[in-house]
Amino acid sequence: MKKIRQFCQILLAFVVVILGAACTLNQEQQPLYDTVTVVDSLVIDENSVPIFPKKAALTTDTARRFSIDLPKRCEVNWDNQTVVSFVPEEKIEIVRLGVGDDLPNLKVSDYEFKELTVKQALDKLLEGTDITVIEDEDMIEKISGAISSGTLQDSIELMTKMGRVYYSYDADAAELHLNHRAKWMVKMPKDESIIMALLDAMHGADMRNLLVDWQDKTVVFEGNYQTEREVSKIISDISSKKYMLAWDVDIYRVYPRTDNPIIWMNLLPAFGDKNIKMSIPGVVGRALVVSPEINTKTLQEFLSQQANIVLISQGTFVIPNGWQSRFDIGQCSKEDRLETDLIIGATGKYGDFGGRKKIDAKIVLRTSLGELSSFNIPSSVGDNYIIIGIPTHSFVTTPETLISPFAELVVFMSPRIISIVDADEQAVAPDVLVGDALRDFLGTVD
Repeated sequence: MKKIRQFCQILLAFVVVILGAACTLNQEQQPLYDTVTVVDSLVIDENSVPIFPKKAALTTDTARRFSIDLPKRCEVNWDNQTVVSFVPEEKIEIVRLGVGDDLPNLKVSDYEFKELTVKQALDKLLEGTDITVIEDEDMIEKISGAISSGTLQDSIELMTKMGRVYYSYDADAAELHLNHRAKWMVKMPKDESIIMALLDAMHGADMRNLLVDWQDKTVVFEGNYQTEREVSKIISDISSKKYMLAWDVDIYRVYPRTDNPIIWMNLLPAFGDKNIKMSIPGVVGRALVVSPEINTKTLQEFLSQQANIVLISQGTFVIPNGWQSRFDIGQCSKEDRLETDLIIGATGKYGDFGGRKKIDAKIVLRTSLGELSSFNIPSSVGDNYIIIGIPTHSFVTTPETLISPFAELVVFMSPRIISIVDADEQAVAPDVLVGDALRDFLGTVD
């Protein structure tokens, strides 16, 4: 009996050892399961392949933002800025593409049409020929008129223009096709400033699908009769201008180093009251007209004494004299920030202002929520603008923010004049003009 008891004790001890070893082994293996995560019934560990939701077939954001002309718009060479530049006058030509083959050299005389569609009038005109008129889309507008004499091509161009349609001729098939839309090519001048102004004006007319070839200086676009009229007007207006206005722009966010706002009155002792020419209040902010003494470099030196400065955006935009344009800060921003929703709109004209040559400009600041502020700014050639006092909190959309209430947006704008001259005027135009000599020269150009 005693032996049986000893055997049971030994067996129990053996079982305890086995169970202890199993527990120890289990504890040693336990960390292998610490990194396992279950997401939507899937086991995820360090060897798992990431699984992403399917994206829609849309252009990626970085590809959508790609633009050849952005480097031309978003860079300013402040060390080599010219207040006035001279460019030769060049013809801007618009040519319709896809007109097809030449029409037969036929004569038309004593032809009348009354209250007919373009197709009906052309069918009647082309009776007795093998040319078939085909409408590529329905055209219901009626035309009336008479042709006493002329060529077939002149007659067809007149009738299609009256009906606001376009034709193309296929000689092999002997078919005359009619369509409400057409394609054009604009042959632009060599100067990129004028090209920018032309493109901005076309964008302002709500033309988006512009194919720009910067190598051969052409723009191709599609549209209807109204589109052609608008572009022709833009080209005619730009060609008739003797001046264009450009603005080089820097936009800063300024963080005061203390819990106090920027003391802008310190500009007066820093630069002298003669260099602060005008102060223009707006609904929000204030515009200062300053002399060339206050430029981007000296402004940053002044601000760095009180605050940290971050360059938000930089660029340039051009408008024909008397026109309007805009600068989208987000398009040229260094990165996405609150202020990149801001747009600077400008309307400007250079010429007589109360008997003096001035740049008479209206600068408007607006966001997607509407106009923030505006300033009417008359200035002399060579003057700069500084817009101050625009709180960064104007762009905050959340109830709370980490941005200091004294942080503000500062806009520096430097207007330039582009004088369009003919070959003779360009030959006598000096390379460099400054101060009174610059103003005297501009005063001699009508």
